[in-house]
Amino acid sequence: MNNNETGARILVVDDEPQIRKLLKVSLQAHQFAVHEASTGLEGVQQASLVRPDLIVLDLGLPDMTGMEVLARIREWSEAPIVVLTAKDGEDDKITALEGGADDYVTKPFGMRELVARIRVALRHAAKSANEPVLRIGELTLDLARRIVELRGERVKLTPTEYDLLKILASNAGKVVTQRQLLQQVWGGHHNESDSHYLRIYIGHLRKKLEEDTTQPKFIVTEPGIGYRLLAAEPEE
Repeated sequence: MNNNETGARILVVDDEPQIRKLLKVSLQAHQFAVHEASTGLEGVQQASLVRPDLIVLDLGLPDMTGMEVLARIREWSEAPIVVLTAKDGEDDKITALEGGADDYVTKPFGMRELVARIRVALRHAAKSANEPVLRIGELTLDLARRIVELRGERVKLTPTEYDLLKILASNAGKVVTQRQLLQQVWGGHHNESDSHYLRIYIGHLRKKLEEDTTQPKFIVTEPGIGYRLLAAEPEE
């Protein structure tokens, strides 16, 4: 995977030729290498062959739903996925995020906004060779390799889940506000009105880290404020 924004491989999966042309021209102008797919099946195949750094996925495809494509790609790939959707209902957006998307853009969309979100997603997925290993109780984050382990077992996280956990872990024991998390993870175009993003991803993390999600020991909610990462209490 290319870890730099410039020259990053972008796979565009959309059945509308005009949209693919617009995205290809615009993204190439920003120095991205663009690959295309016009169907869901072709998108899954291209994702496997090209190994893109990021995928722009339309949900309205002719042969299978975008959610099906998302699910199939997420079986083996952690590449950031930005969903394009003509549906602007909160439920549709939450469904896409819960399905493994990292962000979404509603059609019709502005190219500046889409490019900004692509850059944010790529930065989240990029590796840093000089970051330390964080240890919080039984939880370990190897920041250089983006590896998370719990009691010595590898925990598989999506790029967005990882970035959220990294911020909480870097501030272990401290309250991180909803605003801080939204801006640091999703960028300045999100604010506290988008707190459903946090609820979704905190829920994902708890399912992967907590033995009992109804009584979390790692990620604690500070009602109306934000979240705090604590070291899990050792088992007796």
